[in-house]
Amino acid sequence: MARADLRLYRLVRSAARPPVSDAVGRFSRLGEHAALWFALGAVGALADRPRRARWKRGVVVVGATYATNTAIKAVFRRRRPALADLPALVATPTGLSFPSAHASTSFAAARAYGRLLPAGPLYATAAAMACSRVYLGVHYPSDVAGGALLGLAMGSAAR
Repeated sequence: MARADLRLYRLVRSAARPPVSDAVGRFSRLGEHAALWFALGAVGALADRPRRARWKRGVVVVGATYATNTAIKAVFRRRRPALADLPALVATPTGLSFPSAHASTSFAAARAYGRLLPAGPLYATAAAMACSRVYLGVHYPSDVAGGALLGLAMGSAAR
């Protein structure tokens, strides 16, 4: 499993080239601390009065997912990828890697907001956000998969 994880990481990470990598980095920053998903929930709660409670529940679930993800990282303490020939393209707030908070909060939001907005674009954005982390060299594919599963489970609580 670890070899396959590293092999896939190298394959994805070695594809990164400017200017695409710069655009992916900017997109990925939207997911820092779940900012994109909190903003979407806040706008939804303000603009969609009849479903305000559902939007707020989604925001709470995204926050709870972020907190749970942080706690899990502290338990697993998996270090981020550090390959001399493929350095990370962005900085990270911590050196911990599993699970990916970008993946967990993105999939929690897609699941929680998926009955309030078209689900397809939400899941596509969540998948792009999660994959951006491998592309940028800050997560292994298994970190993203674990985060996505956590997010889907947590996001189901808001439905």
